[in-house]
Amino acid sequence: MTVDQPLLSKVMDLLMDTICVVDAEGRYVFVSAACESLFGYTREELIGRSMIELVHPDDRERTLAAAANVMRGQSHIHFENRYVRKDGRIVHIMWSARWSEPDRVRLAVARDVTALKRAEQTQNAIYRIADAAHGVAGLPTLCRRIHRIIGELLPADNFFVALYDAGGKTLSFPYYFVGKEVQELESQPLDAGTPIARVIESGEALLADIEAGEYDVREDADWLGVPLRSRRTVMGALVVQTCLHDARYSEDDKALLQFVSTQVADAILHKQAESRLRHMALYDALTDLPNRNLFHDRLDTALKRARRDREQLALLYLDVNEFKHVNDEYGHEAGDALLREVAQRLSGCIRASDTVGRMGGDEFTIVLNNVQGVECVDGVCAKLQAALDAPFELNGQPMTISASIGFAVYPEHGDTKEQLLRHADASMYAAKRVVDHTRILKEG
Repeated sequence: MTVDQPLLSKVMDLLMDTICVVDAEGRYVFVSAACESLFGYTREELIGRSMIELVHPDDRERTLAAAANVMRGQSHIHFENRYVRKDGRIVHIMWSARWSEPDRVRLAVARDVTALKRAEQTQNAIYRIADAAHGVAGLPTLCRRIHRIIGELLPADNFFVALYDAGGKTLSFPYYFVGKEVQELESQPLDAGTPIARVIESGEALLADIEAGEYDVREDADWLGVPLRSRRTVMGALVVQTCLHDARYSEDDKALLQFVSTQVADAILHKQAESRLRHMALYDALTDLPNRNLFHDRLDTALKRARRDREQLALLYLDVNEFKHVNDEYGHEAGDALLREVAQRLSGCIRASDTVGRMGGDEFTIVLNNVQGVECVDGVCAKLQAALDAPFELNGQPMTISASIGFAVYPEHGDTKEQLLRHADASMYAAKRVVDHTRILKEG
């Protein structure tokens, strides 16, 4: 029994897998009806078109190599590559192909394995995000890694993470990638009615069209946002945007991003907790200034830079005079409030490149980088004294304090950290003895 060609063609069109016939030059000469659901192109649009044009650019080289092997008579089974559909979406295809030498054509059967590959990639993405949470330093770096991982699952031309402060009703952006680069974005109020507000307030994923100029994307670009959840509350949102008119997000993409967002939220929470612990280990709990350990590390760094660049630096020791009297008369809470205000005033007197630290109790230390001699340091000390001379308010009552300040200059007063610390400490106690002597004279 023979089967006529029209019937054979109808049988091929009934198959769920796609049948393709490609000539020696790589052009389609026949495709079955299933090609339209697979590639998004009609049969008429594909006939005569080069096969390699539809292959994902990153897979073209190995696809051509596989096609060459088939044409040399090596049947290819279960070869996988990616194609770009007419709508811009990527499909994963498993091919089986062989060469017909008499007809000079390749006959191939294509099966869509996108769902299977997506499941594998999603599981892999979850593992990689969890691994990144423990393996990278800092929240911005973590978000950058997450952007790269999610970008392998769906288009993410623009990508940002927004964290929500429910108390202040503000958004902060640890990572904001727009226009092919990471941008610094200040915290801003959560504006009601915006897509991101809708995601955070409703706790539901949102797929929306964004108008021209909004969120720095082109007209009619897709905007896909999903909530980031911490237990039962929404801690923020994860947003991806595509800037291509022919690349649209689907409900499957929304479900995928929502699924992955659970791991993203856990990773962010881990990194935040890690950051808090690191901060607690390095900063004074009362004043939020660098503590003794961090200050010594900053001093070591400053000394290395001063030696390398042949610059001077100054180390200042400052002690609040009669601080015990403040605690005794006003109470420890008032004393703590005074120390916090002292820390703020000292920080306001120095440059961003300098460091103020709290050694403990009422003692503070300061590193001044690249100073221009002892006269420069004297000027800074006078500025610090003037800042502390202004009245403080404790328990609703104004009061004034004084401070004793000593300093050491590198390399004039020492070449090592230990020498500078000893000299500055001795200089501070010498200043304190002068203050004490003056007070005794006044009381006498």
